[in-house]
This record gives sequence, structure tokens and C-alpha cells, in this order.
Amino acid sequence: MDSVLAFVIGVAIIVIGLAVSIGLHEIGHLVPAKLFGVKVTQYMIGFGPTIWSRRKGETEYGLKAIPLGGYISMIGMFPPAKGERVHADSTGFFRGLVQDARDSSAESIGAGDEDRAFYRLPVWKRIIVMFGGPFMNLLLAVVLFGVLLMGFGTAQASTTVGSVSACALPATSERQACEPGDPAAPGAAAGIEPGDRIVSVAGEPIDSWAESTEIIREHADEPVAFVVERDGETVSLTVTPMLSERYVLDENGQVVTDASGDPRTVQAGFVGIAAATETVPQPVTAVLPAVGQQISGVAGIIFNLPQRMVDVANAAFGPEERDPNGPMSVVGVGRVAGEIASLDEIPLASKAASMVGLLAALNVALFVFNLIPLLPLDGGHIAGALWEAIRRGFAKLFRRPDPGPVDLAKLMPITLGVVVIFGAMSALLIYADIVKPVSLL
Repeated sequence: MDSVLAFVIGVAIIVIGLAVSIGLHEIGHLVPAKLFGVKVTQYMIGFGPTIWSRRKGETEYGLKAIPLGGYISMIGMFPPAKGERVHADSTGFFRGLVQDARDSSAESIGAGDEDRAFYRLPVWKRIIVMFGGPFMNLLLAVVLFGVLLMGFGTAQASTTVGSVSACALPATSERQACEPGDPAAPGAAAGIEPGDRIVSVAGEPIDSWAESTEIIREHADEPVAFVVERDGETVSLTVTPMLSERYVLDENGQVVTDASGDPRTVQAGFVGIAAATETVPQPVTAVLPAVGQQISGVAGIIFNLPQRMVDVANAAFGPEERDPNGPMSVVGVGRVAGEIASLDEIPLASKAASMVGLLAALNVALFVFNLIPLLPLDGGHIAGALWEAIRRGFAKLFRRPDPGPVDLAKLMPITLGVVVIFGAMSALLIYADIVKPVSLL
């Protein structure tokens, strides 16, 4: 029962965190819109039926039943069409979509509010209004990554021995368990024990695990003096690293790959010990690079989204396993959060850090996704404003008449297609997260 309750609490944390993130996103639109004089009639968190609302001034603030998004309603999102008005009921479905969008925009402008329409704002103000939402998610992500890295810290290899191998196997071995006839690992043979803190290797003081690894690799088949601290006492040992096939590591301890993507190996000294990890708070300078890496990762997923969705479909309807680094729906993220919260072997601080990390990643995803230059996303409106600035700039340069605002209403058929595609992808991800979820267990 406790694990079930913990699972529910984990899901609730993500749901509440997502709702707060969406609320702040919409505030990022609301505040500059009001500062620039645009009339905002609604500020809503969620979609579907309204479960609570309250009007303050000219704006209705409320919550809706499905907390998977939000919006603010600004009057005059689209400019009126140039020339004679075209009736929607006589021009076909797609032209009808265009005219419906224009009509809805025109009807939102009341008497005396003509100068408060969104489309009348200068280009730079429209960009600020539309970028304000994603910017709030970026800002929240920076704060959460700051809490994660500076407050909780990150797991790093310490100078303490975490485990000692009983036998020596090549790094490329397909099996990990020792079998009779396998050579004994030099570390175990020399008497190194888990919990030993390495003080020096070959007479060199050790301040990091990477330093000890480098010395070991360079002294294959040579007796090496090890000094370790064990139960508060200094113990001197002699270890003879054996020559073994090991992976090539970069300066960050990551495996180096060749041009074909296969791990590179080298013959090097091997002792058979692994480091224990410790949580180390990071400096403030580590926050922005971490956010940048997360943005790059999310952008890579979106760039390869068609293939990623094919992989998700193959996993959902076939025997393949889900890619743990692939896209997930909110259902999948909530499920992962619930699993983290219900794991008894994970300390509470680690659970809290994982929740903060998930919410930080969600906000980065909201930031990147909303900047895709397609309507109805914020990036579509930003792209339209930038195109308008370019058109007007060229017109001014070549002394031509001002072309006026870009009529984004003409893109409504494409917008409908985008909505349908995104809806289908969301449905597929939700289905996959139910029948073939990404699991930590």
C-alpha cells in the first residue's frame, strides 16, 4: 500500500509541476501583452470544460478540466483581409477556415478597442509577447537545474573503491559473471577491498579516480605500490596490473567511438576495481551548460521526430523495446515519476533530485517545442512577425509601398494539419506509454 501511495504522490508531483509550468508559460504571454496595451479576455490553464474561473477587470482567469496545456485569448490576432470580404460559405472548406479565423479575430474586437488588437502591435512587441511564454519555461528550467546541480549535486566517481572484481574479463566480453578458469583480478589478489580509499598509486598522490586509472593503464605487468585508507588506518599494498583489452576513454571518462560508431579499445593495464560514487554540488557555472545540453538533446529528438515516432510505433505494436531516451507523453513521464517515488532502495534526497530533474527536462521540452516555427505554436507567430519585418524592410529599402501585416490567417489549413499530426503523435505516445512504457524497474 505504501508503494502505491508513493507512486500516486510521484504522479501528482509531476501533474502539479506541469500545471505550474504551463501557468508560468501563459503568464509569460499575459504580462507583456497587458504592458503593451493588448486586451486579454481570458487566461486559462488546461483545456475542455471550465471547472473554476473568476473575472478580474477585463480578463477571465480560470482552470479547465484537462491540465495538458493552456492559453490566453488576445483580441485581434489576425488582420482583416485586404480588399473585398470573402464569404466562408461559398469558397470551400479551406478558404472557409481562413475566413472563420478572420471573422473570429474581428468579432473579438469591441467598439473602442481597435487600437488594442494584437496584430496592430509593432513586430518587436509581438515577438516579445509570443516569446515570453517559452522564455518563462527556459527561466524555470534554469532555476530547476540550479537547484538540481548546486543544491543536490551530481554523482561523480570518488577515490573510494566501490567494488572489486573477482576475475579479469576483457571489456568486450559478452558475459560479466566469473567462471572456473578465469584469471583472478589483480586487485582482489592484492587484497584491495570495497570501501578502501586510494591515497596514492606508484607514489603519486590521488585526488580523483581518473588519476588512478591513468597510472594503472600505463603500468601493465609492473608491480605498483598502492596506499589505501581502510577503517582509518593506512594500508600499503602491491598490485600488478595485467594487460587486458579496455575501452578508450575521453577526459570525461566516456567511451570513445570510431567513425562507424563502434567503441574503441586498447591494450592497457587492468586491476579490476570500480569507484564508488559520491554526490558533489556543482558551481553556478555548470548550470547554463547543463541547460544547453538538454536543449540540444530535445532539439535532436524533435529534428528526428518522424523516425522516432516510427520507432515508438514499432515498439507499441511489435516486440521491440522502447528507447529510454526517446519521446514520451505526459502519461509516460508521470509513470516514470511514480516508479521513482515508489522505489524503496532510493534515498528520499535522490527521489527529490529525480523529480526536480524531470520537471527541469519538461520545461526545456516546452521551451524547445513551442519555438517550432509552425502555427498554432508560439514559434509560428514569431516566424510570421519576423517575415513581416523582412517584407517591410525590403519594401522600405526599395522604396515600395508598405505591404502591411502578414496575414497568418491564410495558414489556417496548414495549422489544422499541424494540429491533426500533433494530435495523432500524442495519441500514439500515450498508447505506447500505456502498453509498452519506458520503465525503470
